[in-house]
Amino acid sequence: MPTNWAGNITFQTGTTQPETVDELRELVSGRRKVRVIGSGHSFNTIADSADTIVSLDRLPYEMDVSGDQATISGNVRYSTLGPWLHGNGRALRNMASLPHISVAGSVATATHGSGVTNGNLATAVSALELVTADGDLITLDRSDARFAGAVVGLGALGVVVRLTLDVVPAFDVWQYVYEGLSFDTLDFDAVMSSAYSVSLFTDWSDVRAWVKATEPVPDWFGLRPADGPRHPLPGVPAEFCTQQGGVPGPWFERLPHFRPDFMPSAGEELQSEFMIPKAYAPAAIEALRGAGDRIRPALQISEIRTVAPDDLWLSPMFERETVCLHFTWIADTAQVMPVVELVEELLEPYEPRPHWGKVFTRAPRPHPGFASLARELDPKGVFANDFLIRNGLL
Repeated sequence: MPTNWAGNITFQTGTTQPETVDELRELVSGRRKVRVIGSGHSFNTIADSADTIVSLDRLPYEMDVSGDQATISGNVRYSTLGPWLHGNGRALRNMASLPHISVAGSVATATHGSGVTNGNLATAVSALELVTADGDLITLDRSDARFAGAVVGLGALGVVVRLTLDVVPAFDVWQYVYEGLSFDTLDFDAVMSSAYSVSLFTDWSDVRAWVKATEPVPDWFGLRPADGPRHPLPGVPAEFCTQQGGVPGPWFERLPHFRPDFMPSAGEELQSEFMIPKAYAPAAIEALRGAGDRIRPALQISEIRTVAPDDLWLSPMFERETVCLHFTWIADTAQVMPVVELVEELLEPYEPRPHWGKVFTRAPRPHPGFASLARELDPKGVFANDFLIRNGLL
């Protein structure tokens, strides 16, 4: 049976790959249960099904741009969309850190985004087209009251076959790495708002900053840039990473941390990510630092980012300025899970919401309207699975 990218999940069945939207519609309407898999970059059973798992890889490929809107098919990945948009003079406001992943899958789980004024990747969506459980095609846009519940849909409402995205004029980005930071002297708000996007990488003792700016930043809080390219994991060769050192380049080659022509690892990792209100960040960071000796044996690296609030019902950034606390763990589930539970316990006072596609044990209270929306669009529960039911979403 196939596995996810990390290899920690073995799916219960193989994938079915329709070649046309009409074939997909017929397939969905004739099956008891259906889930959709994108690029396989989830770390839990969100995409699993004992009946039918659909891959959209063989559907016709579509990319079109007009003004400030781009329309793409549900099988497009960021690694393809980025350079194509740039060639047409347009850009996304944000990119996935790992451009290998699918746009539709990233949107469905409210993935990534970085910067105090930038929303997660789902906030770029202005319309989406779904194949529903009875094989119908429906389009939802921002004028539809159901739209805010459907964008971050976790695959529970239908198969997304087309997305319309907000785009902006293409722009350049300067990327720098700064070392020598200390949590003891860090002005968190000033640092995180100092550039278009700022990520702090840490093992909960040492801190380094990845700064992505829309103008040169030769001197940042009195620090000089690192003397060469860096990988987020100390000591790992930086050839997998996008260009640093303040060399300007197009947005799609700088906003991701990693280059699309390399896989940054063999998938030998697990990941968790917890989103908390920005106001709680200093206290939450101190709590995690205090437990650093217990966290580090299972940890490869953590990343701290900020993301703007949004109005998407299942987004972990829903209606609050957010700080994301990301954990790249070692590939050892038995060793990692007790530490995940420790992190969840430490963060409990700070209202954490997990990334839906990563490793967690405590689900947040879901938006009260989502289960009703799922019943409206999928009354027979065709797109339901154990993950959605276990986490109280349906």
